[in-house]
Amino acid sequence: MPCTVVMPRTAPQAKKDAVQGYGGRVVECEPSTSSREAVFAEVVAETGAEFVHPYNDPRVIAGQGTCARELIEQVDGLDAVIAPIGGGGMVSGTCLTLSHLAPEIAIYAGEPEQADDAARSLKAGRIIADDAPHTVADGLKVPLKDLTWSFVSRHVTDILTVSEDEIVEAMKLMWKRMKVVVEPSSAVPLAALLKNRAAFAGKRVGVIVTGGNVDIDALPWTAPRA
Repeated sequence: MPCTVVMPRTAPQAKKDAVQGYGGRVVECEPSTSSREAVFAEVVAETGAEFVHPYNDPRVIAGQGTCARELIEQVDGLDAVIAPIGGGGMVSGTCLTLSHLAPEIAIYAGEPEQADDAARSLKAGRIIADDAPHTVADGLKVPLKDLTWSFVSRHVTDILTVSEDEIVEAMKLMWKRMKVVVEPSSAVPLAALLKNRAAFAGKRVGVIVTGGNVDIDALPWTAPRA
């Protein structure tokens, strides 16, 4: 089945290579939500393809909900689960699963301070969207949408923000101690957990780690960050 994926031109080369390696076609856009959505529309008009939103789509949310299901099947007695949040697809899937299968488990999200529109949205009680935030966690630069907001606003206990340095240090820790290759976005929930140790003291916390698309030749701790 032919597949076209719209990606920011600044996306890690590893992500572009993976799409092309599976036979997909990459169409680049500028690194902003408005540009992505405009190019999406052009591709759909050109090809007549079925549009699958990367996170504001019931199919995507249902698929991402399997992470939390596998977690609670493998680990008993969880008090809380924390996942990364950008547009909210992964967190929405987590909410979908836990609200039905384990409503006693508190749901948290981790977000970069430099792309904290979801945290601000939760506090304000409405969606606040940033068009082009700047963070090393490139997978979390997108804003919440109506479908994901419906899950986040009803089921997320809190969204914890972390600095760029905290994200990179958590990523390094996972590489060094766990020998797990993760991208910066995946390290955000661990960074949030480490930053808020006191709030989770004595609790059993599940951390959803997802995404290992990182350029090995351009690791964030080897280059200066803005």
